Amino acid sequence: MAAATMTSAGVAHRLQGCAVSMPPSSKRIISARFGGLASPSYGLRKQNSFGTSSLSSLESFSSISGLRYRGPGQREEVYGLPHLGCPPVRASSADAAVLPQVPPPKPAEPWQGAALKPLAASLAVGIILWLVPAPAGVAKNAWQLLAIFLATIVGIITQPLPLGAVALMGLGAAVLTKTLTFAAAFSAFGDPIPWLIALAFFFAKGFIKTGLGNRVAYQFVALFGKTSLGLGYSLVFSEALLAPAIPSVSARAGGIFLPLVKALCLACGSKAGDGTEGRLGSWLMLTCFQTSVISSAMFLTAMAANPLSVNLAAGAIGQTIGWTDWAVAALVPGLVSLLVIPLLLYVIYPPTVKSSPDAPKLAKENLAKMGPMSKNEKIMAGTLLVTVGLWIFGAMLKVDAVSAAILGLSVLLTTGVVTWKECLGEAVAWDTLTWFAALIAMASYLNKFGLISWFSQTVVKVVGGLGLSWQASFGILVLLYFYSHYFFASGAAHIGAMFTAFLSVSTALGTPPLFGALVLAFLSNLMGGLTHYGIGSAPVFYGANYVPLSKWWGYGFICSVVNIIIWLGVGGVWWKYLGLW
Repeated sequence: MAAATMTSAGVAHRLQGCAVSMPPSSKRIISARFGGLASPSYGLRKQNSFGTSSLSSLESFSSISGLRYRGPGQREEVYGLPHLGCPPVRASSADAAVLPQVPPPKPAEPWQGAALKPLAASLAVGIILWLVPAPAGVAKNAWQLLAIFLATIVGIITQPLPLGAVALMGLGAAVLTKTLTFAAAFSAFGDPIPWLIALAFFFAKGFIKTGLGNRVAYQFVALFGKTSLGLGYSLVFSEALLAPAIPSVSARAGGIFLPLVKALCLACGSKAGDGTEGRLGSWLMLTCFQTSVISSAMFLTAMAANPLSVNLAAGAIGQTIGWTDWAVAALVPGLVSLLVIPLLLYVIYPPTVKSSPDAPKLAKENLAKMGPMSKNEKIMAGTLLVTVGLWIFGAMLKVDAVSAAILGLSVLLTTGVVTWKECLGEAVAWDTLTWFAALIAMASYLNKFGLISWFSQTVVKVVGGLGLSWQASFGILVLLYFYSHYFFASGAAHIGAMFTAFLSVSTALGTPPLFGALVLAFLSNLMGGLTHYGIGSAPVFYGANYVPLSKWWGYGFICSVVNIIIWLGVGGVWWKYLGLW
């Protein structure tokens, strides 16, 4: 690096008393003494191991940029004296090694902490709400927890830090302010749903690592892969066929379809994080998620919380909803939604690769190259079949979904198909487990502290006092019930907190009881599509990192509007035909 150019006076000032170490082979020390400052040549004294001799003249410096020395026929080199503050000195030595020079100033390290503006927005929401007096009928701890919960939600939306860090800070704030005890704040880490989601990511790792994911993906592409839309519909209806047999939407989405969808995306050259998400993955992930809430709404056994709706309805209106009653009522609006939503997203959030006429042929060629199934592929396939079988018949065998998933993972770990180190390396799984458990804990304690009950009672009193027809009153109640799900991280929690109150007021205002119960039960599934935490399949598909959070929420809202129109419009006509109202 060239030293900075200096004037003669500056050189004199800097070099007085400086010694320049020469290469060991020369054993020379050049010391500088200055005569006239205007002279371009300076007298030097060279000292070697045999004594000292005076140099009356030295080749002039062509420019002053440190101390330069050039012997006859030799190249010019620079030696610096950083410990004395001297500029670099160039000395003649054919075999000299360049001594260390003054390093350039290091650039300022980039800020690696939180994004300050989003962090400020999150804190502002929490602080303002905290300082607002709690309304009459709301306990102080409930209002304070609401402030922390909303601040956490804003942080999750704006992402000043990764989601897990934001949620953990929210829990820390709840404990620090004595709003929740440590045991209460971290209670949801013992909930089975976050762990089922994390286990689903580990299954996906084995599914893709063994090559089984590619094999199944190529089979799908060979059959349906001429167009992206055809590929999407094949997955949508495959999931809907499995829905009545697997009562856990988390297991269905995470254990079966997430690995398959990821493999399809990779096979089509769409990978999260490298700029190719839009080729196929973004649209396919969002489509599979939004249709998973529809298939959950179509069958009584397609979502774990659906039987809760049935039990609460029986207590509120004294009527029992059977499996067939549910399926028949949901059939027409459900099929229409399954057809419309993928096409809607295809239009407003299209994949860049829409048509691939050569894809089936290429898929068959890749299948031929893969050859027969490997040992690990067979182990993975067998483990997956056993796990899915336990999910389907778990109720009869008294084996819950998480236990079945742990059993399957144990087989994969024991056989070496997946290693524990690989599981620890699945950062998305652990991050999702953290933020989802945190939101479940805060949402559940909002209910326990009575905030949700107060909200429900306030809403029904206001709507009941408007003097509207039962259709208009029920429409308002439906919208309030649906969009209040932004405050819930669990369909079961929402149903348990608000279903009975809203159904009771609806029937009191003239809504046919069975009609009202079924509509609220269906919407209890559809509302899960609003956020990335509203239903068990949400963090599974969102965690694949193909869709930005803003688009996830934005398109989730659009799909919610379309679903409400379909289910209350087309569904309303169908239910009129069935005699429900």
